Amino acid sequence: MQPPSASAAGLTLEQLDAAVADVVRATEASVALVYLLPPGERILYLAVVSGAPEQITAPWARIDLGTPIPVADAIREGRLVWLSGREEIARRYPRLGLVLPYDFILAAAPITNGTPVSGGLVLLWPIWRPPELSPAERHAIDGFCRTAGDLLQRIADSGQLALAVEKPRVLPPPSSPAPEQDDALAVVNFAERLPVGCCAMDLDGRITFINSAATDLVGADAAVLRGARPWEVLPWMREPVFEEHYRAAVVSRQPTSFTALRPPNTWLSFQLYPDASGISVHITPATAPKTPHVSRGQPPPSAELAGATSLYHLMHLAAALTEAVGVNEVVDLVADQIVPAFGPKALALLTAEEGRLRIIGYRGYTAELMDRFDAQPLTSPTPTARVLSTGVPSFFADFADLQREYPSAVHLDNMASWAFLPLIASDRVVGSLVLAYDQPHPFTPAERAVLTSLAGLISQALDRARLYDTKHELAHTLQSVLLPHTLPRIPGLDVAARYLPAGRGMDIGGDFYDLIRRDDTTVAVAIGDVQGHSITAAALMGQVRTAVHAHATAGTPPGKVLARTNRLLVDLDPGLFTSCLIAHIDLARHRAQLASAGHPPPILRHPDGRTEVLHVTPGLLMGIDAEAGYPTTEIPLPPGTVLVLYTDGLVEIPGLDIDDTTADLARQLVQAGGRTMDDVADTLVEYATASAPRHDDIALLLIQASPGQ
Repeated sequence: MQPPSASAAGLTLEQLDAAVADVVRATEASVALVYLLPPGERILYLAVVSGAPEQITAPWARIDLGTPIPVADAIREGRLVWLSGREEIARRYPRLGLVLPYDFILAAAPITNGTPVSGGLVLLWPIWRPPELSPAERHAIDGFCRTAGDLLQRIADSGQLALAVEKPRVLPPPSSPAPEQDDALAVVNFAERLPVGCCAMDLDGRITFINSAATDLVGADAAVLRGARPWEVLPWMREPVFEEHYRAAVVSRQPTSFTALRPPNTWLSFQLYPDASGISVHITPATAPKTPHVSRGQPPPSAELAGATSLYHLMHLAAALTEAVGVNEVVDLVADQIVPAFGPKALALLTAEEGRLRIIGYRGYTAELMDRFDAQPLTSPTPTARVLSTGVPSFFADFADLQREYPSAVHLDNMASWAFLPLIASDRVVGSLVLAYDQPHPFTPAERAVLTSLAGLISQALDRARLYDTKHELAHTLQSVLLPHTLPRIPGLDVAARYLPAGRGMDIGGDFYDLIRRDDTTVAVAIGDVQGHSITAAALMGQVRTAVHAHATAGTPPGKVLARTNRLLVDLDPGLFTSCLIAHIDLARHRAQLASAGHPPPILRHPDGRTEVLHVTPGLLMGIDAEAGYPTTEIPLPPGTVLVLYTDGLVEIPGLDIDDTTADLARQLVQAGGRTMDDVADTLVEYATASAPRHDDIALLLIQASPGQ
């Protein structure tokens, strides 16, 4: 069978775009965003955008699945997230409320069809819509999510998933019927006869039409303004208030207005009327307001202000960096956010290690070029080394500018301008950030200030991340020491074990397992989970495992092992509780005795392939009541039977009943067939991690009495 062609994949992408347009029409949403979550990844990629420009959506182009953002919550929890306005958004999602402080209603829904590829849909509406979804709107959203789930799987099957997430596709706004030539001329003449100014902007903020009255009022030619954003070509409009009203109009789809001073003394009133195709702007002379929205004079070049979009991107990155933990997460976040949000075509992040430059992350450059610059001495005559040694930023508008300061510089990266920024934390330089642009770039004072602030935020995050990595490595070393490196080989048993840490934050858990040989025909197996994720939990796990191992080795029955270990925990009083399940297996009699301290029930696969979730009467979690008892359950364990012990991380999914997910695990055990226990263990873990994001440690222990015994 031939794989799907690239043209077929392109058609599928077009079908996804059409489905987005359909759900926008059916729900009358003003903005739609579609995210993809590739199999096995934790990053959501923005794939399709409708109704918003890239400069506004750029900070949300990549989202970690653990981030407190509506679409991530919708996917993790498998439910619709509904936010009824600005106050609820600010309360539940402060980062979103900080970066988009406007009135709008938002819905986020998970996209899934039961396959490893999934994603999410985000819709925005103006605040005046009804406060709840109608049945027809909910039906349209559900239908889109089903259709999109199928399309995403087909895109993955065609091998085009990387293309789909490479860069968001921005759908064109709905087009009006093309006017006849006479009608178009009549409209232009009508606008020219008006004594007031009017212009049209697209959703990207660029002027597409402006009448003569408007050019006279703002003091610029139509040729200069057409195709440009007004705050980028008119010096007196460069204060953030102008761009801020444009952003508010696009996101909220509500009319907005402000009064501005065109130097030296002309006050103008701007009224913005947005819709799905763009913004109509009405400009008229105005009297000086008693409390003006903007300054009364044109700031000198040295006092030039950064744009609103740059400031919001800076706030978004600052908020995101506070949640980043390790160095790799900081590097990925910086690389993913800066390129789309701040305009460079490439960047490199470097640190100083043992007298040399080390590249720890990059975007837009080739690996070959980065290898050439990696490990250069800090004494080398390059701007990157200089910024690390001096702590002073450098900005070069073009290559000639750079070569004047560094005559030996060789143009290798095909870029046209550069910024070299020191990363300073606790009064010491910890690294540098290189930003490269593909066009000559003048770097205004305002932009230099923003980029310098950006470097300061990154350096503080890197400093915290390095400290975290040190502690994290210590914690995981402790945990790996406390878990068994290998399990003993027992004649007559096929055994496999797996352990997967949660992988984010300190998240060093207390999951453990053990296999204990008692004599030639009897063994004990144990699995448990200490409450919490910390070094304390890992240390307590070591104490619990040692106690269980010692009692089981001595031949103590399962219930008494738990009772004695429980009394130890109560005496230690660590403030943490522990679940545990122990099974004593008699290979000669083909029997097993099990006891549980509040642990998830084991699963049994019979020799004929049937599975059942065993009912083992659970006692209390250990560490609560010193007098707690733990009853023992005895079961037959004929040759060929598979006993599956696991911790709750394997079956616990937010929003789903744990009984249902345990039943799903049992069904996967049936489908795994009669392969080796190592193969079955891999199958169960792969299914669990692919079917939904996991936020807890996973421990898994499989035991099969060999069919020949």
